[in-house]
Amino acid sequence: MTKLTDMNRRSALSLLAAGAATSLLPSTALASKLENLAFFGPPAGPSVTLAYAVASGAFDPITDDATFKAWRNPDELRAGLTSGNIGISVVPVQAAANLYNRGFPIRLANVMTNGLLYIISEDAGIKTIKDLQGHSIAVPFRGDTPEIIFGQLLAFNGLNAEQDLQITYAGSPIEAMQLLLAGKVDAALTAEPSTTAGVLRGRKAGKKVSRVIDIQKAWGEMTGAAPVIPQAGLAVTQAFLDTNADTLSTIQATLETVTSEVIEDPGKAARAATKALGLPAPLLAASVPHCNLVARPASDARADIERMLTAMAGPDMARIGGKLPDDQFYL
Repeated sequence: MTKLTDMNRRSALSLLAAGAATSLLPSTALASKLENLAFFGPPAGPSVTLAYAVASGAFDPITDDATFKAWRNPDELRAGLTSGNIGISVVPVQAAANLYNRGFPIRLANVMTNGLLYIISEDAGIKTIKDLQGHSIAVPFRGDTPEIIFGQLLAFNGLNAEQDLQITYAGSPIEAMQLLLAGKVDAALTAEPSTTAGVLRGRKAGKKVSRVIDIQKAWGEMTGAAPVIPQAGLAVTQAFLDTNADTLSTIQATLETVTSEVIEDPGKAARAATKALGLPAPLLAASVPHCNLVARPASDARADIERMLTAMAGPDMARIGGKLPDDQFYL
């Protein structure tokens, strides 16, 4: 997934400035359609679902003007949230939890991926986290979700990030992938769709790049639970809830249906999403099967979320504001 997870690094705690949100209301018929419904998200797997839903008219029952726009970096997202121009967006779950615990009015409506992190390499000898010892690896977004999760896996497998590996920090998963293809590292930690891009570009260049480690499976082995990393989901602001709370159950039901359609026909979804995400349709279509797309209500995914947050939180749970979010965080 594209970044945003530990938002402190980019002063992201200035994102919002209003009170607590209201509860998710049961599905009801709207008295009138919304004038518009603007969704936002990163150029990554979960946004394929949103972009396809908009393009296919899935939200027509509640608005005649549904849009999707991809934010390209956390600064753009922060500006949109602060100005009120972004009210409903795909956001890394840890970021949402951290903001909520620090008093900002953001709540989680659902989880849209069960994890989309992989390690890619040409070295077929790398099959497990322990096999990375002595190797060089590109790791994106220092201090954010991918690096935090990777660090937890290294520690669990008895590896010291500073002594046992040579880590090159990259600005994005795409940059990490490019470092691998350039032969500057032995492996790269990437998120879809840059993982798929690495495999496809490597193939064109005569390189046998493959997904050597599924981070979700490694995470499941560490936690002793399902191979699930509820990495990102749809979050809403107070301003959105104040005026659109009665649409959330309809939005969730729509996304559940649309997610099934995306998984069933990635090509169709990719063609509909390519313009909005600014990524080639063939790349998006090839990436979808590896994105672990879901549309799980946040309350239903709570156990997996808390398992992930607990493992990622760090000393005194500092990365999530000192505690697990309470009941009100989950819509």
